Amino acid sequence: MAQCDIIIGIDAGTSVIKAVALDLSGRQIATSAALNTYRTGADGSAVQSLPQTWVDCVKAIRGLFDRVDNLAARTAAIAVTGQGDGTWLVGAQNAPVTDAWLWLDARAAPTARALSQGAGERARFEATGTGLNTSQQSTQMAHMDRHMPELLDRAEVALHCKDWLFANLTGVRATDPSEASFTFGNFRTRDYDDTVLNALGLSHRKSLLPPIVDGSQTVFALTPDAAQATGLLAGTPVSLGYVDMVMTALGAGVHTGHAGSACSTIGSTGVHMRSVLSSNVHLNGEGTGYVICLPVANYVTQVQTNMAATLNIDWALRMAADMMTDLGYEHSYSDLVPRIDDWLARSDPGTLLYHPYISEAGERGPFVNANARASFVGLNANHRFADLLRGVVEGLALAARDCYGAMGDMPSEVRLTGGAARSDGLRAILSGCLNTPVRVSARDEAGAAGCAMMAAVAIGAYESMDECIATWVTPLLAQAERPDPTLVATYDGLYAAYAKTRSALTPIWDDLAAHHAAMTVPPENDHTEMTTDARPASRGA
Repeated sequence: MAQCDIIIGIDAGTSVIKAVALDLSGRQIATSAALNTYRTGADGSAVQSLPQTWVDCVKAIRGLFDRVDNLAARTAAIAVTGQGDGTWLVGAQNAPVTDAWLWLDARAAPTARALSQGAGERARFEATGTGLNTSQQSTQMAHMDRHMPELLDRAEVALHCKDWLFANLTGVRATDPSEASFTFGNFRTRDYDDTVLNALGLSHRKSLLPPIVDGSQTVFALTPDAAQATGLLAGTPVSLGYVDMVMTALGAGVHTGHAGSACSTIGSTGVHMRSVLSSNVHLNGEGTGYVICLPVANYVTQVQTNMAATLNIDWALRMAADMMTDLGYEHSYSDLVPRIDDWLARSDPGTLLYHPYISEAGERGPFVNANARASFVGLNANHRFADLLRGVVEGLALAARDCYGAMGDMPSEVRLTGGAARSDGLRAILSGCLNTPVRVSARDEAGAAGCAMMAAVAIGAYESMDECIATWVTPLLAQAERPDPTLVATYDGLYAAYAKTRSALTPIWDDLAAHHAAMTVPPENDHTEMTTDARPASRGA
């Protein structure tokens, strides 16, 4: 018999589902991917087919067989993580009740606003550590209960994306401590909390909440049906990972036993996380952010997320590419990415102020405002494109500082992941703005690696998560890059102006939103199928 020396990590993001084969030392061997498809509507809906998601997951797994010899016999375990939030309702015989409501779905916005004004809101926040927003299963289910109760009446269980795939792999309906506690529970107990359910008005729906399983301690067997579908062996251990954000951070180095370390993912969205003891969590007065459990005893991650990070850079580069194309020089914005560091080097620090709220959904961290919009402040006739691009990148760093400030003191070191972390200029700007050393993780597919680490511990390949981290994560961290004192001084002053103007612009954003609403006529055809090029990436990638 072949040696069982491979763990398959599955990361079901918003854009793609990836299956990654890693050996027991954490070395990435092969990757396979399948595209996701979801539909959006003028009513704010964003939905995804449950059966198609399972088909796409199977496709991603089967793609590994072309890249790894004797894969089935060599697979020691399977682990699965996926996009967080959203609502995946399942009824009798595991039949979907309706298409999944994704984290992008905005239909629950009125209910989220109403709940945020409720008498029990602060108690709910103190338990979950998580601010209410339209992305979450809690607000979506509360909205369904108020306006579409028949959906919940037909459901037997409310799952998340990874939970749905886990149910197809094992036949077990369950969720993990991370999503359970920040949605309906308490991060200190890692269990459901009646105070939270009462505040949401969902106590009578408690039966829809699945059992909580920690995939670093417990595994379940791959069913014969799932084995036939995937080509893997029935009985192979399957681990239910935590939510994708914390799995990505774990794989990239958010928790390596160094006090004060943090992790920022600079992707389409910006995710800023720090590992702290659950007893040391700083809950901000605004009631924003997330607290997400780590698969390490007594540790959680505090999280603040910018709705848009590199989407701002994409916008600037697309503007430049469109202008050149209009003049007859055909360009794609991706052609300009290698020039970013050159433009940054040709511009002076701190001459412009940019608020990176480019997403049409506004901002969610460290404040929640669906009307927030991007803006430049301080333009003059001498500014050129390089200055604008630098302003955009500095805006991302200022937003990161805003997020870390909402979680307490600045971290002592930030581990970076995401495509933008490859930019020397961006790393220097971020380090200077935070006055914190930064360190890049060389880990590819950190989300899949994070859940694979949980499986490695669960099957006994490592005695503890800390032991696994020492082998899988720490050796892949590059040397720390220390902040430039000149940039630190520049950005200290710039941040003060950033925070003041952000507050001053709030009523203007609201006025603009009201104006646009009065001018907008909903289209007759209100549903759009999103393709990979058009859709936003998942929050952690």
